[in-house]
Amino acid sequence: MLKWALIFLVISLVTGFLGFSGISAATAGIAKILFFIAIVIFALFVILALVGVGIAT
Repeated sequence: MLKWALIFLVISLVTGFLGFSGISAATAGIAKILFFIAIVIFALFVILALVGVGIAT
């Protein structure tokens, strides 16, 4: 998921540099959404791991 967020970020930077502001804004929005989804999934896995360790002990 973070890989795709970075890909969209690079696309956004390149298109912004070339002057395509509409495409740049759209890909930056997609990158931001993917990044926050990845953060939520990471936090969920951390919580599940902590709960799993707590139950096992």
